Amino acid sequence: MEASPIPIGTCSKEHQKIYKDWFNIADSDGDGRVTGNDATKFLAMSKLSRQELKQIWGIADSKRQGFLGLTEFTVAMQLVSLAQTGYEITSDVLKSSVDVENISLPLMAGLDALSAKKKDLTTNGEREMNGSSHPQVPTSAKWFTSKSARKTPPSAVTSIVDGLKRLYIEKLKPLEVSYRFNDFVSPLLTNSDFDAKPMVMLLGQYSTGKTTFIKHLLRCDYPGAHIGPEPTTDRFVVVMSGPDERSIPGNTIAVQADLPFGGLTTFGGAFLSKFECSQMPHPLLDQITFVDTPGVLSGEKQRTQRSYDFTGVISWFAAKCDLILLLFDPHKLDISDEFKRVISSLRGNDDKIRVVLNKAHQVDTQQLMRVYGALMWSLGKVLNTPEVVRVYIGSFNDKLINEAANDPLGQDLFEKEQDDLLKDLIDIPRKACDRRINEFVKRARAAKIHAYIISHLKKEMPSMMGKAKAQQRLIDNLEDEFGKVQREFHLPAGDFPSVEHYREVLNSYSIDKFEKLKPKMIQAVDDMLGYEIPELLKNFRNPYE
Repeated sequence: MEASPIPIGTCSKEHQKIYKDWFNIADSDGDGRVTGNDATKFLAMSKLSRQELKQIWGIADSKRQGFLGLTEFTVAMQLVSLAQTGYEITSDVLKSSVDVENISLPLMAGLDALSAKKKDLTTNGEREMNGSSHPQVPTSAKWFTSKSARKTPPSAVTSIVDGLKRLYIEKLKPLEVSYRFNDFVSPLLTNSDFDAKPMVMLLGQYSTGKTTFIKHLLRCDYPGAHIGPEPTTDRFVVVMSGPDERSIPGNTIAVQADLPFGGLTTFGGAFLSKFECSQMPHPLLDQITFVDTPGVLSGEKQRTQRSYDFTGVISWFAAKCDLILLLFDPHKLDISDEFKRVISSLRGNDDKIRVVLNKAHQVDTQQLMRVYGALMWSLGKVLNTPEVVRVYIGSFNDKLINEAANDPLGQDLFEKEQDDLLKDLIDIPRKACDRRINEFVKRARAAKIHAYIISHLKKEMPSMMGKAKAQQRLIDNLEDEFGKVQREFHLPAGDFPSVEHYREVLNSYSIDKFEKLKPKMIQAVDDMLGYEIPELLKNFRNPYE
């Protein structure tokens, strides 16, 4: 099973230089992004039909970001060249028998005149600046650092993610701050939360092959990887792309503003000492970040308390991740109490969960059928869902499978299952933008329900005497209060948070000091969900649609 990323944007150094010059011409505002408007003007010089240009944009902007970076622009130019020479444009054309590195430059009518004009403007601009150069900082990077949530001009939004950042700062964050959403549900979002690469988290009991799975995909070891039959991974390890191979301690990672792990500081130093980041240059890690976790305890070991909130950390990562892999092996199908708590902490992220039955080569085909049935039975009791979760069967390690122990049917099954899982992983970067929108909308609805709950509890408090007794009564009957909120505002029962968690947090607060309901804030979030997000998606869809 090969886990190499799709070979896109590959070309000779000479062509790279030319495409970079063209990219600078197409990028009208010099922000490093060719938007839909920029692209329609530039690609019109290719003289291709609108249908062909629609397909080219769709393939080049496979992540649906709403703009083309230099790599995506290079892909678009290569596709234009292929279309001009008679190739049918499909998503697989660059992976077929075409010699990507030797694709000729496309013919762009009027480009030379446009290039000369751009060069004159650049020269004049440099004279005016007296030779000084100031690198342009993306506008969106400044929004989270400003003390006031000023209105952002629409021209500053050049991608879907930029648009989500603007909506968060202007519409959603004020609601979250007013009702202390960050104390009850999730920390406030930062710039790095929007810009982070997609993440895949691996969960399972010790020695089910989590670390080996990552090593198998990378085709090499990563810094700090330990593999053995005993519980070797005793910490959370984030495996991500970096300029060199090194391990970075948790306290250092948690304070880096360009990484989305600042929220982990709430779990304290005991956790951060069990958290580290492994960085290394790797093409797969340029697309995806992996989160390796400590083995879930079973048997007598469950009685040993961890020094930090393990399930809380898992829940935090689950909200950030794009895919969660639960790993089992044929000899560890029992789901311990701690594993049950871990799976319960994934509530609300069911669509991200995939199950992997690893080390399947250790049993023959007949035993594998029985193991699969037992696993589905065990999962059915824990997941509490009528839908059948997707289970991948295989042996995700670099050891050769003993073909004598497995008949051809089993061998073929392993290969197909591994290919299916690899496709799921490769699709993650392409679906990252859709996932971000999905998570943003989910967060907005959760913040709205949270505001209704907090304002309702505030309304139920007396204005003068007996506040302590009233607060205790409300906390004791919190489930009934949730029911009142649901009926009053016609909210779905499934969207409400955990009563036990809220009860625990409320014990350390004075309900009387909470904010009353602010209809204008609620309406702003409703308008954002009903009108502004759909408008944002419309503005950054394929410009040829």
